[in-house]
This record gives sequence, C-alpha cells and structure tokens, in this order.
Amino acid sequence: MFISFEGTEGSGKSTQLKLLVERLRASGYKVAVNQEPGGTVIGREIRRVLLDPAHAEMASMTELLLMFASRAQAAAEVILPALSRGDLVVSDRFTDSTLAYQGAARGLGFDLVRNAHRLALGSLQPDLTLCIDLPVEEGLARARHRNEGNQMARSEARFDQQCLDFHLRVRAGYREIAEAEPERVRIVDGSGNSAAVFERVWALVEPALSENRS
Repeated sequence: MFISFEGTEGSGKSTQLKLLVERLRASGYKVAVNQEPGGTVIGREIRRVLLDPAHAEMASMTELLLMFASRAQAAAEVILPALSRGDLVVSDRFTDSTLAYQGAARGLGFDLVRNAHRLALGSLQPDLTLCIDLPVEEGLARARHRNEGNQMARSEARFDQQCLDFHLRVRAGYREIAEAEPERVRIVDGSGNSAAVFERVWALVEPALSENRS
C-alpha cells in the first residue's frame, strides 16, 4: 500500500508522517519512507537546487521538470522496490504537490502536470493521500518560526517566501484535487495539537489498511 501526505507550508504534514510511520512499525508493518523532492542521493541534490531561496528566478517549467526528475528516481529506487516486496510506502508529498504548486499556483494547469506524471511514472499513484489542511496564514507563521531557528530550514525556504496569494492558490488546488478524487484524497483538519491531528489521520488509515489486507 502506498500512502502520501500533502499540505501547504507549515501544515504539519511531516510531523503526521513521522507519527504514522512510528505507529505502523510498532504494529509490525515494514515501512519504506520517501520524501519529495528528495528520497534518494540524486533526489537530495535536486531538492537542494529546487528549495534554495537564492534561486528565485527559477522558471515554473524548470520547477515541474525537476520535481518529476526527483520523483522518477524515488520511484525507481524506493517506491516500486518496496511495493514489490509487499512493504508499505509512506511519502512526504507526491504528484498532488506538483498539481497544487505548479499546476494551480504557478498556472501550468492540471493537464500538463498529469501528462508529465504519465511520462515519468506511468500509472503509479498513492492508494491513499492525506492532505493536512490549515489556514494559510497560520501555516506560514509556523513555517517562518521554524525557519528562524534552523539553518537547514532557511536553506530550503524558497516556497515559504512566496506571496500569500500563491499559497492560497496552492490550498485551493488541493481542495480541487480532493473534490475530483474523494476516495483517494482525504482532507484532514490540521488544527489543534499534533496528537489530536494524528487521531484524525489514524481514523482514515486504519480502515484503509484493513481493506487493503482483505
């Protein structure tokens, strides 16, 4: 089974992913974890270029192609081998991020992103996508607070620094995806503490795991 986490900047999706992986492993599952962009040695080099605030001039199409370059490598090295072993895969972002960020917020359109996905990845997609939803202003405040005390986070803050309207378009893009694919993409209320949010996450994952086993 392939599960992905999505969300706007500062939504808490990475925290929820870590909590889920801990719960799954404690329950006896073998879990492979992927990060987008990243996940492999090549992917981490691509991530460094994509997220560096110094690269403000990067074209939208460059962003899209670099995202899929990283994703194709992760599919080849991490995701497909794990699924073939019968392991669970949990990914911090996947193509839904590119739909929301480059397709919706950058204005490239969903059709172009989906065509790029088919070229790079064929029919591979998550079985369940959990989109942690939080008001954009609250998420950005969290992200900026995180960046203040973390040199690594500051070096990957190019998307955090986009204008408010950009992030509002990202959130709207996620909602459009969820409306189009309600069985796969589930919106999770990201308000409250991480434990409360995780209970909402687990309430969606646990029945999906049971269904996948049957």
